[in-house]
Amino acid sequence: MVLDLGGDLEVILPAADYRQRKVKPDHADLFDSLVSRAVHVRVMPPDESDRAAYEAANEALLGSIDLLIAVWDGRAPADQGGTAAVVESARSRDLKVEIVWPAGAQRRSHLPQ
Repeated sequence: MVLDLGGDLEVILPAADYRQRKVKPDHADLFDSLVSRAVHVRVMPPDESDRAAYEAANEALLGSIDLLIAVWDGRAPADQGGTAAVVESARSRDLKVEIVWPAGAQRRSHLPQ
């Protein structure tokens, strides 16, 4: 949507193995398309996409924004690498936060909570 509205896309990947380890085959084309359209892609130093890598990526994100637009269902954080934790951290830093969760949207059971 950001690209369709003329905005720029910047990508922060939590680790060097993110695509290989975390992107499902049926999402690979979309992932590659979005990464190729980004004006800037930052790959964080960790080799492995684990909780610490996600936390570091979140810190990098929050250190470079004025506004966080989060696609989030409002559920409590499962860990410090998830959306809820980023929203909480952004609010604690007095960053402006906008939550997007379309009416009727639901998580699929195979996606991490």
